Amino acid sequence: MGTTTPPRTLAEALRARGDESLAGLLRARPDLLNPVPNDITQLATRASTRASVVRAVEHLDRFALQTAEALAVAPDPAPYDTLLSLLTGDGLDDGEQCDDVGAAVTAALPGALATLREQALVWGEDERLRLVRTARELLAPSPQHPSPTGLGPTVAEATAGMSPGRLQEILVASGLPATHDPVSAVAALSALFTDRTRMAQLLDTAPVEALSVLDRLVWGPPYGEVTPNPTPPVKWLRDRGLLLPVSTRTVVLPREAALHLRAGRAHRVPEPVPPVVAAAAERDPQAVDRAAAGQAFTALSTVEELLKLWNGGGPAILRAGGLSVRELKRAAAALEVAEPIAAFWVELAYAAGLLATDGESDERYAPTPAYDEWLDLSAQDRWTHLATAWLPATRVPGLVGGQDAKGRALSALGPELDRSAAPEVRRRVLALFAELPPGTAPDPETLLRRLRWERPLRGSSPSGESTDLRSRLALWTLNEAELLGITGRGALSSQARALLDEGEDAAAALLAPLLPEPLDHVLLQADLTAVAPGPLERPLAEALSVLADVESKGGATVYRFTPGSVRRALDAGQAAADLHAFLAAHSRTPVPQPLSYLIDDVARRHGHLRIGAASAYVRCDDEAVLNEILADRRSTGLRLRRLAPTVLASQADPGYLLEALREMGYAPAAESAEGDVLITRAGARRTPPRTPPTPVPEGPPVPDTTLLGAAVRAIRAGDTAATVVRKKSPEGAAGARTSDALPRTTSAETLATVQAAAMTGSAVWIGYVNAEGAASQRVIAPVRVEGGFVTAYDHTADEVRTFALHRITGVAELAEDEQG
Repeated sequence: MGTTTPPRTLAEALRARGDESLAGLLRARPDLLNPVPNDITQLATRASTRASVVRAVEHLDRFALQTAEALAVAPDPAPYDTLLSLLTGDGLDDGEQCDDVGAAVTAALPGALATLREQALVWGEDERLRLVRTARELLAPSPQHPSPTGLGPTVAEATAGMSPGRLQEILVASGLPATHDPVSAVAALSALFTDRTRMAQLLDTAPVEALSVLDRLVWGPPYGEVTPNPTPPVKWLRDRGLLLPVSTRTVVLPREAALHLRAGRAHRVPEPVPPVVAAAAERDPQAVDRAAAGQAFTALSTVEELLKLWNGGGPAILRAGGLSVRELKRAAAALEVAEPIAAFWVELAYAAGLLATDGESDERYAPTPAYDEWLDLSAQDRWTHLATAWLPATRVPGLVGGQDAKGRALSALGPELDRSAAPEVRRRVLALFAELPPGTAPDPETLLRRLRWERPLRGSSPSGESTDLRSRLALWTLNEAELLGITGRGALSSQARALLDEGEDAAAALLAPLLPEPLDHVLLQADLTAVAPGPLERPLAEALSVLADVESKGGATVYRFTPGSVRRALDAGQAAADLHAFLAAHSRTPVPQPLSYLIDDVARRHGHLRIGAASAYVRCDDEAVLNEILADRRSTGLRLRRLAPTVLASQADPGYLLEALREMGYAPAAESAEGDVLITRAGARRTPPRTPPTPVPEGPPVPDTTLLGAAVRAIRAGDTAATVVRKKSPEGAAGARTSDALPRTTSAETLATVQAAAMTGSAVWIGYVNAEGAASQRVIAPVRVEGGFVTAYDHTADEVRTFALHRITGVAELAEDEQG
C-alpha cells in the first residue's frame, strides 16, 4: 500500500481537502468567493493575498493569534512539538501556575491549529507546519512592525551584512572556535544561543549590570540605543553577540538569546482559555422583565414624541448633511434628556425608517409614511420593529459630538456615522448576556476582556479613531440596550432572549402582558390641570394635547389648561359645547367650575376680532374694541389705520398681526376671503415613501449552503480541467499538466475528434474563446455535434452547454487514467 505524499504547496494542501473542508474555508473567508476561483491554484493564490490574510487574521481569537505569532518566529517549517514548546516554555520554570497554563495550552493548541488550518493560514502535516508566507510577513518581528511577542530578528537576520572579521571576533569573545566562513560563524553563534547548558554558562560570567540590560529587553521591545562609547556592561554584551547592531546607534537582542532568557516562551502570558464573564448582580428575572418592559414603553413614547415634534416639518439639513447642534439641543430639551440620548432616539427613528429627508428644495427631516403605519401597530409590535431595526444598524449614535479623521464634527443623521463592526459587536454582547442565567447582570469589565480576547486585532477603524473602537461599541451597546428595553436593571430580559432566538412574534407575545393598558379617562383637578394616571388611548391623547399643554411626564402625565391651549382647540374647529362634552365624557372626576369658566370665557372672546389679508385687516362689529386697539401704544408697530367704523387695515402680515393681538390679550380669529373663520390644525408633513438606511456591510456576506456547494463543485471542475493529463496532440506535442497554453488543432481535426468523443461518450480537453474574446480551457463530454455547434456536458462549469465549433481553438484527448 502506497503512502500519502505530504503537500509541498498550499494549493496541494487545499486540493487534498474534502468538499466539506473547502466549504468551511469559503464560509470562514467569504472574500475568497468574489468572484468564484477558477480552480484550486487560484483559490490558494487568492487566500495568500495580503488583503485577504489581514482580514482572516483580524477574525482570530487571541490564542489562535498567539499560535500564529509563535509559528511566525519558529523555524519554517516547524514541528508540532516546537510550536508547543514556544507556547508553554521548555519546562524549566517550576510552579503550579505554570503547570496549569501549560496544561491549558496543550489542551487548546489542537483547536487553535484546526482553526488556522481551516482558514488556510497554516498548512502541512504536524511534523512540518507552515504559516502562509503573507501571514508570516505580517506577524514576524521587524523594526517597522514589532511583533506582539516582543522578539527581535534571528542571529542570521541581525548579522546580515556584518563583516566576516567582526563575526569571528564575536565567536572568540563567546569562547567559540573560529570558522572559515560567515555562514558557519552564524550557525555556531545560533547553536550557542539555543543550547541551554552552554548559554547558561556564558551568562554566569556576565556582569550583574549586563544581566539588568537583558532583563529590560527580554520581553520587548528588543531594541535599545547605545552611545559611540558604550558602558562596560553594554560592551560586554555587544562583544559576545548578545546585542547585535541594527544601525550606528541601535542594537537588538537576537531572538535565540531572548527565547533562552524567556525559558523558551514566545509570549509572556499565553491565553488559551477565554476570560469568564463574571456576574455583577443576581436579580429576580420577573423584576428584570418588568423593568425592561417599562423602559420599552418609555422608548415607544419617546420616539412618538420626537416625531410628533417634527410632525409639521422638522429641522433643516446641514449643507454637509445631518442635524445641527442647535436642533439636537432643541430636541433634547423637548424630550427632557441629555443630548447623547437624544441623538440615539433620532438615529433609532431613522434606522427604523420612521424619519427621513423630505427631498424638497428647503430640505428638512420629517416623519415618513411608515411612521403612520407604525402608529397603527400594537405597542409590542412597535417595540419589536424598533429593536429589529437597532440590531443590524451600522450607524453609531455614540460617535455624535466627536470628530472624524479630518477633525470635522460628527453630527446626528450625518454621513460619517457608519461603523461596519457595530452589528457584530452588538449581537456578540447580547449573546454573552444570554449565556448567563436569567436575571444575571454581567460585569462590564469582564465582558470587555472577553470581547478583546475574541477579536484582539479588531479595535482600530478606518477613520483613525481610538484603537479600542470595539470596546467603545460594546459600552454603547450596554447603554442603548437599557434605553430600548432590551435589558432591564442590567440583565437581559426574557422578551429580548426570545427576539434573539425565536423572532419577533415570540418576543411580542412575551412583552404584551407586561405593557400597561391604555386608559380612556383622566382626572380633572380644580387647579386647571388633568392627570393621566397611565398611558392614554391615542385619540384621547391627541385631542387632549390640543386642548392642554403637557406640564410634567412620568408614571402619570400632568396636563395644564391655559387660555392659549383652549384657544388652540377653538382654532382647530371645536366649539365650547364640544369641549365641555369631551371633558365630561373622559373625566372620572366632575369637571371643575374654574375650567368650565375658562372655556366659556375664551370661547366668548374667540373670533370677536377677525383678521384677513389686505396686506391685513382687523374686522369687529364692536367699534369700541377697535378704538381700544388704536389707543393702545403697543399697537404702534402694527401701523393700523381705520378704513371703516368696524374695519382697521395694517401693512403687517396677517399671521404676525394675529399673534401680536393675542399677545395684547385679545382672542382674534383668522378668516378667509369669503369671511369664514379659518380652522387651523397642525398639518402633518410627510416625506415621500422612503426605505430605511441600508447597513454598511463589514465584508462579503456569509454564503449560504447552496452557494457553497455550487462554488466547491465549480472549483473542483475547474481544477480537473486545469490539471488533467492530456494525450499527445495530433502534432506530436505532449500536453503537460497545469499547462496554460490552449490546445491548437485544425478545424477538420477538431471536428473529427469531437465527433469521435460524442460517439464513444469520452471526455476531451478543448480551448475555447467566447464572444467577449476571453480564452479558457475546458473539459467537456460531447453529446451531440450538428449545425456547427457542440452540445456537451462541461465538467468545468458542471452543466450542459453549447459551444460554437469555430470558437474552439483546438482539442486533445485525455489520458486513459483521467477518463471516466
